[in-house]
Amino acid sequence: MKSNILIGCLLSVSLLSCNKWLDVKPDSQVKDSELFSSETGFKEALSGVYSAMTYEPLYGRELTFGLMGALACEWDYQNSSYQADKAYAYKTSSTSLDRIDAIWEGVYNAIANDNKILENIDSRKSVFGGDNYSIIKGEALALRAFLHFDLLRTFGASYAEDPAKLTIPYVTASSKQIFPQLSVTQVIDKVLEDLTAAEALLKADPILTGKTVTIADDNGYLMNRQVHLNYYAVKGLMARIYLYKQDYPNALANAEAVINSTRFPWITPAALSNRTIADLTFSTEHLFALNNIRLNTIALNAFSSTGSSVFYISSASLQDYYNSHPEDYRYLYWFKVNDLGDYYLDMYTQLTSTSWPMAYRNKMPLLKVSEMHFIAAECQQKTDYDKAVEHINAVRKARGLTASPINAADFETVLAQEYRKEFIGEGQLFFYHKRKNNTAIPKATGLNLVQLKGYKLPLPVSEYENGVNRVDNQ
Repeated sequence: MKSNILIGCLLSVSLLSCNKWLDVKPDSQVKDSELFSSETGFKEALSGVYSAMTYEPLYGRELTFGLMGALACEWDYQNSSYQADKAYAYKTSSTSLDRIDAIWEGVYNAIANDNKILENIDSRKSVFGGDNYSIIKGEALALRAFLHFDLLRTFGASYAEDPAKLTIPYVTASSKQIFPQLSVTQVIDKVLEDLTAAEALLKADPILTGKTVTIADDNGYLMNRQVHLNYYAVKGLMARIYLYKQDYPNALANAEAVINSTRFPWITPAALSNRTIADLTFSTEHLFALNNIRLNTIALNAFSSTGSSVFYISSASLQDYYNSHPEDYRYLYWFKVNDLGDYYLDMYTQLTSTSWPMAYRNKMPLLKVSEMHFIAAECQQKTDYDKAVEHINAVRKARGLTASPINAADFETVLAQEYRKEFIGEGQLFFYHKRKNNTAIPKATGLNLVQLKGYKLPLPVSEYENGVNRVDNQ
């Protein structure tokens, strides 16, 4: 990590709710002795890391529907600032480079703040009540792993391309210490090391133990576990990472642990049929989602005719994405049409009815149970093909469709189509194609992403300055 990344959040208080984590002190950061003197301080610090992730240069736009949506060719139209990105010619545009640099700095900044928690928590164990020490430390470890893995997926080579290629530094301290670049395999090993430790700590998580938590228990701190990196989110993330590593037995075991838990039920038609109170992001299925308090502003800016950073698809594309099945819940409920017949993503729209449940609001899903079925399907493709097809059909049936056979020769094509249908606007489709090291992405006409090195965003120029010994990740 470059030496001049700040420890304090880059976000202004206009973006996030005020708390000690974001207050600006004369020395530009909250004193450790003040913030970490109480359990409340650790809770605020952890909340600050989650909040930093909702910033538009990170998961509030670019790492979900913005840059990642453009790179995956999900949209027929996006703001002109993405023109170079759509051609995978990142270095030709200062706008692209600024966007990419903001991702790098923003994520590493969140990691630095997360590391502050981990550096202080063991020595302050006595300030915690109940299971909060184990759960907060487990979440902090899981967050460090989650953020590093997404940096690897964004800036590093894929495992399929070259597991030995140098990629990113894995940063485990909040100091200005310079950490070395690691290979793809080394980063994955460190991610899994953090997740294994997190899994052990999170065995106290109510989402696993089944313990009932109410507002009377510690002001309800351990309620709403799906907006935290909970035990099953860790298992789901491990499934995603083992699949990336092509370790199919471990990927399958972790995916099945989530599926068999039955903690994440499919969305029901009853939760969707009344548009004024609909669960548009299918929140019951979230293993992990961000609670983004600015989501209404973000959605209006990106998915409306009055927005300044607009994304939409044509009617023809919508038909193609959903195989002309208008009964598909995603086709029915995730899009709205404008006067010209183009379609905006509607799943992030914040509804105005006072009856709209709080559980549905401000959610940006980052891990869903549907992905666990796709992972299980891919893992069993060659060992139990009928079971693999069952997993894909489980998602289809959960979306209002009927089960249908899949020819073995068409399996990869079908799986790619299912990823496009299921994860539009969520940032997963580009990473799917990268994991496969596919030469082309559908709709990226005539572009060979492997030749263009389009799957690897360039490291910031500043990483090669100030005596930092970095190897070109391209």
